[in-house]
Amino acid sequence: MGLLDGLLGNASKIDPATIRQEMDRVLAAGEIVEHAYLLIRDFFVFTNKRLVLVDKQGISGKKTEYVSIPYRSVTRFSVETAGTLDLDAELKIWVAGDPTPISKTFNKKLSVFEVQAVLASYVLR
Repeated sequence: MGLLDGLLGNASKIDPATIRQEMDRVLAAGEIVEHAYLLIRDFFVFTNKRLVLVDKQGISGKKTEYVSIPYRSVTRFSVETAGTLDLDAELKIWVAGDPTPISKTFNKKLSVFEVQAVLASYVLR
């Protein structure tokens, strides 16, 4: 993925090895990053134990929030496809105990269905 793609908000699948150093700080013993997706500066990280949403904040991106969602806590998820005028697709994830879904927007560069399929493979085990 090029810098221009990142600035334009194009999401892309990334090699988990490229974020291994950053993720080592938050991974439990025996936890392995299996899939990772970059969306501007943020990440979707699928490990063998949980989904980690990495939110880079501020101008420099040095402030980072790591939201950890155990797969068993995902109660449902949905995909809203892009339309004629609305070119972005949306993935919503509901977590037990919270009526408001986590919502992430994707453009056509990365199929929201690919990310949803990875999520489904972990949640529906």
